[in-house]
Amino acid sequence: MEEGCIDQAAPPAADVHARLTAQDGNMQAIIAKNGSETPEPVKAQVKGSLPSWLQGTLLRNGPGLFSVGDSEYNHWFDGLSLIHSFTFSNGEVTYRSKYLKSNTYKRNIKADKIVVSEFGTMVYPDPCKNIFSRAMTHFRNIIPDFTDNNLINIIRYGQDYYASSEVNYINQIDPDTLETVGRANYRNHIALNLATAHPHYDREGNTYNMGTAIIGLGQPKYVIFKVPAEASDKDHRKLALGKVQQLCSVPFRSTLFPSYFHSFGMTDNYIVFVEQPFKLDVIKLATAYFRGLNWGNCLKFDKDDVTLFHVINKKTGKAESVRFYGDALVVFHHINAYEEDGHVVFDIITYKDSNLYDMFYLHNIRQETSSFIETNKEFSQPVCQRFVLPLSVQKESPKGTNLVTLTDTTAQAVMQEDGSIYCRPDTLFIGLELPGINYNFNSRKYRYFYGSRIEWSPHPNKIAKVDIITRTHMEWQQENCYPSEPVFVAFPGAEEEDDGVILSSIVSSDPNISPFLLVLNAKTFEETARASIPAPVHIDLHGLFIPAAD
Repeated sequence: MEEGCIDQAAPPAADVHARLTAQDGNMQAIIAKNGSETPEPVKAQVKGSLPSWLQGTLLRNGPGLFSVGDSEYNHWFDGLSLIHSFTFSNGEVTYRSKYLKSNTYKRNIKADKIVVSEFGTMVYPDPCKNIFSRAMTHFRNIIPDFTDNNLINIIRYGQDYYASSEVNYINQIDPDTLETVGRANYRNHIALNLATAHPHYDREGNTYNMGTAIIGLGQPKYVIFKVPAEASDKDHRKLALGKVQQLCSVPFRSTLFPSYFHSFGMTDNYIVFVEQPFKLDVIKLATAYFRGLNWGNCLKFDKDDVTLFHVINKKTGKAESVRFYGDALVVFHHINAYEEDGHVVFDIITYKDSNLYDMFYLHNIRQETSSFIETNKEFSQPVCQRFVLPLSVQKESPKGTNLVTLTDTTAQAVMQEDGSIYCRPDTLFIGLELPGINYNFNSRKYRYFYGSRIEWSPHPNKIAKVDIITRTHMEWQQENCYPSEPVFVAFPGAEEEDDGVILSSIVSSDPNISPFLLVLNAKTFEETARASIPAPVHIDLHGLFIPAAD
């Protein structure tokens, strides 16, 4: 088809496979090729009608440089960060992009080769260096000082914006010019080695995030912290992190095997933390350099373990004493969480195993479509699941009884003989990732979520809107086009949850289709406008919409 379309039902798997070759084109080559900067803003050609109220900038982040000199990264998540901006002003759209000028970027470019280790690529010292220099390099890697290549998301602390990944470094950027302002180190302000790139923001503008203290920072623990909305000074001379507040900590259930986590949930009163059996092997991490392992090799999924669900009061910092648990799963993204009638409800995207990361090794991505399908035929599909945790658990509650009293879900929480609660989820949807909602409904009961359809490949070719109440969905797709994570922007003052637009950056394997910024009516999922970009645009990961100042 030539234009986007709405599709209420997913096609049979056989139909999907039958049209793979035609749709995929040379996307495998596109996703892993080096991107290029567009440092000065260029004006897009708008087709359709942009809403007059849509004023602001969509910032996007993702890997964009996969080789430096003659050296090449092993994994897609290793690529050097490329920041994109799409600015909406008075019916026009301008685009620009710049590489994040991190210390990692500068060191690699100066050396004309990759000299800083990443998630899937371990770098070793030049054998021509003297023995003392090599010895010091080996010693430093006992406790790794991670890269500052912040390629995952854009986050806000106070009034400052940062490119972020999951390490102790973040890089502040100017959202207007995309210039890299400077690097910040969480460890200078709070004791942690890792932090998520998916914080939460409350209605007052405070930012909540989670991190992990692993090595050399006292008792190993998960750390929950808050940066107040007013943390930035008027002249932006002091880092907002200077006013960080640690709310509480949660000890590891296994000291040497902390749970990996990419995001977490938040309600009005609680933090929801999923301590999954996808774990970081601390001993492996400390010896990875000597064993010839990359950091990705230090993560392991224990299919025989259970998943723990922690519910932590934001005000008191205390966790619910009841042990909530479920079957082994892997989760990267939370969709939303809220409280209802004495329950905490949270929706996450789960996998049966941790094979998703393996799909993104560049040698895997660059395979022809048929080979890719054969190699990854055991790929665990993402499943959107709802868990419900009853908070008013009594010791005398009958054993074997489902304690969930909500009537709009089949999720269960069953009292066990030892007083723990075994949780079974309600499946909302199968085959969706990179979820987003109307963030005005974050921490509130909600009806809709949006995301990228994942049916056969790590690079999606559809966007979906899921209705939780009716359990139906709508889709947008266009032949040979690959959308980024959909971002919802609400109509100012809107009361209805889906009154707004969906923004998604689109790239194509068809050389006749320019990259474009897609604007969908979030209610109908019909195309409102597209802004064709007269410059290269690289596929990315996550982003943030910043409304224009009044």
